[in-house]
Amino acid sequence: MNQDYVFTSDIPVGPLPNLYIVADGMGGHNAGDYASRYTVDRVAAAVAAAGMSKSDPAAILAEALKDANQKLREIAAKDESLFGMGTTFVSASVRDGRLLAANVGDSRLYILRGPERIRQITVDHSYVEEMVQAGRIDRETARTLPDKNIITRAVGAEDDLTVDFFREDLTEGELLLLCSDGLTNMLTDEEIVRIVFSYRNLEDAADRLIYEANMAGGQDNISAILVNPFEAYSLYR
Repeated sequence: MNQDYVFTSDIPVGPLPNLYIVADGMGGHNAGDYASRYTVDRVAAAVAAAGMSKSDPAAILAEALKDANQKLREIAAKDESLFGMGTTFVSASVRDGRLLAANVGDSRLYILRGPERIRQITVDHSYVEEMVQAGRIDRETARTLPDKNIITRAVGAEDDLTVDFFREDLTEGELLLLCSDGLTNMLTDEEIVRIVFSYRNLEDAADRLIYEANMAGGQDNISAILVNPFEAYSLYR
């Protein structure tokens, strides 16, 4: 069962001009699938219901995620089969070349430019990332550690949820990539950007990313959204 869940909209969702989300569920097959789907659907519905609110879009997203977190925990407390469920969450929205990203867990958002330039915008909430940040290991070592999939923050995992937000100015020619760790555990950042810019369109690039990740081992569900923020066009696999 696929525990990843993806949402894409190139048209406005409430106060946001567009919205892209990747979630990767955890807690067993049924629980992970439920957590990712429920969270994404509830957040997207809450943002849409906000209409053209003048509130800060980040505040709207944060409130929606905290509400989903509370509801997941209430549901899990009543249903034994869903106990321990949770999900990562990464989202992006772009207005006039300005990126707003939200992140919980270790699903990622990258900015890609040209065949060699890739930059991870989000910061993983994971055990190995904490060791990297503390200077105890380097990133190459982190890729091979058996504990690399232990995340330290997830929607549904704790009563109190903290959401990280990132804002970046984008320039013409840059692409966005949102993905679950099924992709980044199989391919290096350098391999990802080389594959994407080997193709003229996002559809072929997305297909090739999934193919190469599967050929490299495909040990987990793989989800990826490629977005051209200056043409309001996205493609996911």
